[in-house]
Amino acid sequence: MKMMNNIQKIQMKKIIIVLAAVMTSFSFAQEKKWSLKECVNYALENNISVKQAQLTNLNNEQDIKSSKGQFLPSVGAVASHNLNIGSQEIYTNNFVDQTNHSTNVGVNISQTIFNGFRNTNLYKQSQLNLEASELELSRIKDDISLNVVNSYLNILFNIENLAVAQSQFLFSEKQLTRVKDLVDAGVQPRGNLLDIEATLANDEQRVITAENNLILAKLTLSQLLQLPATDFDVSAIEVGSPSEQLLYENSNSVYNVAVENRSEIKSAEKNIEVAQLSTKISKAGYMPSLSASYSYGTASRFSNLNSLVSDGSGGFVEVKEAPIFKQFENNLGHSFGLNLNIPIFSRFQNKTAVAKSKVQEENALLNFEQAKLTLQSNIERAFADARAALKTYAAAQKSLSAQRLSFDNAQERYNIGAMNSFDLDQARNKLVTAEGSMINSKYDFVFKSKVLDFYAGKSLID
Repeated sequence: MKMMNNIQKIQMKKIIIVLAAVMTSFSFAQEKKWSLKECVNYALENNISVKQAQLTNLNNEQDIKSSKGQFLPSVGAVASHNLNIGSQEIYTNNFVDQTNHSTNVGVNISQTIFNGFRNTNLYKQSQLNLEASELELSRIKDDISLNVVNSYLNILFNIENLAVAQSQFLFSEKQLTRVKDLVDAGVQPRGNLLDIEATLANDEQRVITAENNLILAKLTLSQLLQLPATDFDVSAIEVGSPSEQLLYENSNSVYNVAVENRSEIKSAEKNIEVAQLSTKISKAGYMPSLSASYSYGTASRFSNLNSLVSDGSGGFVEVKEAPIFKQFENNLGHSFGLNLNIPIFSRFQNKTAVAKSKVQEENALLNFEQAKLTLQSNIERAFADARAALKTYAAAQKSLSAQRLSFDNAQERYNIGAMNSFDLDQARNKLVTAEGSMINSKYDFVFKSKVLDFYAGKSLID
């Protein structure tokens, strides 16, 4: 019995340890908060568009291997067996039913010597296609990083907005308690209490709205990361007060850096080179091609009848066929070949191929110019947005400072009975509006500054 109790105690301890481990891991999962860097890295590793672009790169790597293989000779083994059944004339007007078997085996080697540099240009083109797809992958990653940063900053904005709403709600609660005491003491009329209760209800509604906006902001980021929205949270980093000046003098300074480094511009340049090589590949159809071949093989023949050969005097002598392996040995031989193909008329196939390649070349040049114009337009817009956001942020700071002074003054007047609760509430509403505008303008300026950093090639998560 004592031994059984000891065993039960040991088992109970094991159960407690397991439960403690489970609860610890559950608690850790609940407390997990994502940093900005973790969000960006996770998105880059798991986003479907990124994975698709990576698969495109793998395909292009295989294309390079395939184009390299065009420089090597092709080697193949051949084997064939033929069966002929029917009546055959063995000598004049004398036919017999005969069954013939013939077998051929061998090895063939073929090598292209010259085909108008087609293989060389195909190899160069496959390399450029890989470089272009890698640049496209880089562009996709940049766009995803920017979207993650935007969503992350939106969460931080809603966190601050919620904090302001909660602060105002707590302030109204204190005001309600204070006014209630004054009303009970007969110092203030009951109407003031009703006004404060209405204000408190409005503040509670603001808190609920701010909480819902925060939940939606987290949902947006979790969906962008393709993570479950349940228990998803981020680290509330301190953004602080951004510098009240732009880091760039004008949009040209950003564009000059971007046009040399942005992936979409480099990709458009690579596409021009790819189109030029396509034209060269098409022109190869006008040029002669030269190839060499070699084969080594043997053959055998077997019939249900012996062969008849002339005896030199008008008669025939029956000759027995050698065994099949002896025939293979006797018929071994080498074959060498050289093939020159000179195109004369290709039914306009070469001409149209070259013409279409030149059209694609012109299209690639236009796409390159369009990419530069789009980049310049985006940067000019981003610079204008950042400059406007800076002015709005500076104005919001001044407005908030003025509204704080105004509210402090109104509160003092209210405390000495020189202002009623309605006017105090109006002053407080102006302060709440100013605080919301300042928070909104701050995060708007921070994000639009990040957009300029994005085009200037700076890290978005530093």
